[in-house]
Amino acid sequence: MDVPSCYGQAGTPRPGAYDDPASPISRSPRPHDRRRPAGARPGEDPLTDSSVPAAGTTGRDLRAFIAGLPKAELHVHHVGSASPRIVSELAARHPDSKVPTDPEALADYFTFTDFAHFIEVYLSVVDLIRTPEDVRLLTYEVARDLARQQVRYAELTITPFSSIRRGIEERSFMAAIEDARKAAEAEFGTVLRWCFDIPGEAGPDAAEETARLATDDRIRPEGLVSFGLGGPEIGVPRPQFKPYFDRALAAGLHSVPHAGETTGPQTVWDALTELRAERIGHGTSSARDPRLLAHLAEHRIPLEVCPTSNIATRAVRTLEEHPLAEFARAGVLVTINSDDPPMFGTDLNNEYAVAARLLGLDERGLAGLAKNAVEASFLDAEGKARIIAEIDTYTAGRLAS
Repeated sequence: MDVPSCYGQAGTPRPGAYDDPASPISRSPRPHDRRRPAGARPGEDPLTDSSVPAAGTTGRDLRAFIAGLPKAELHVHHVGSASPRIVSELAARHPDSKVPTDPEALADYFTFTDFAHFIEVYLSVVDLIRTPEDVRLLTYEVARDLARQQVRYAELTITPFSSIRRGIEERSFMAAIEDARKAAEAEFGTVLRWCFDIPGEAGPDAAEETARLATDDRIRPEGLVSFGLGGPEIGVPRPQFKPYFDRALAAGLHSVPHAGETTGPQTVWDALTELRAERIGHGTSSARDPRLLAHLAEHRIPLEVCPTSNIATRAVRTLEEHPLAEFARAGVLVTINSDDPPMFGTDLNNEYAVAARLLGLDERGLAGLAKNAVEASFLDAEGKARIIAEIDTYTAGRLAS
């Protein structure tokens, strides 16, 4: 059974998942609270909190600044980015599915009664992706949603094993994501690149298949830049995947495993030493090991931080306890990302608002955070320089107005 990375081994919910009001197991974001950050009280905006000290800047000003800020997104999942709008379009293609085609009805459909119900609903959405045309639609529409948030570059995490195992021919799958990538860049100006990740709970067979798809020059897509590892961490030690990461690295791909999201700092160390990680997905527990923080800072190994996801999955108990500020104080290069945004009732703009609250950022600070993501990306030097120049021009214009 495929389960999102925020759930435990073999579909076991993490501790506290049933009783956490922010958890997608206990509730799905409704339209009226979709913008509310996890850890905030109903109706509270992160930028109206008194912890944002930017003198002369209101929360509304910062939210408007964030909305127009050019950005890069480095940790966002393919199927996990399917918004109600996209799901309704896929459902309309497959009328035999019980998934509603009305986006408003989806708000009720995505209200989960218990964990078993969540799995049932989640798999019903996964099963809407049945053909290369569905893959193409999903990918293209995810790019559209990113472009609306001024995302200029995104590394989208894709789990090809799941779709190919369900019967989509591998070459057709690759052609579909590539066609969507090229169309999105031409029409929206958003550059997409791929990270192929191993669903860790599926074990060595999935790892072997993912490595094959990522390293076979006859199959691998042009936009592929990195190799990852998702799924549950508990009971899925990182070192067992070393041979597959070795193959991916030898083929010129970058290493970007999830680590330290729900397990301790040793998982991050394992990702660094065994999988030769160049970035760490989440890395939340790194704050518990000063030596690890110093290592990350010294070697400029970025963390892909997803604050709302960490609260919703109980990786962190409350927003106030999130270690983002500790990472920044330690000099770690942090990037802000959205993970599975519709599932957690967020988007990248909202994650920047949450970061502004946690770090006490003004416009220049937010621009610096956006440049962190560009620096940490696998975009070529010319592309990085172009987006950074755009961030600087935008920021100067906003501050001068």
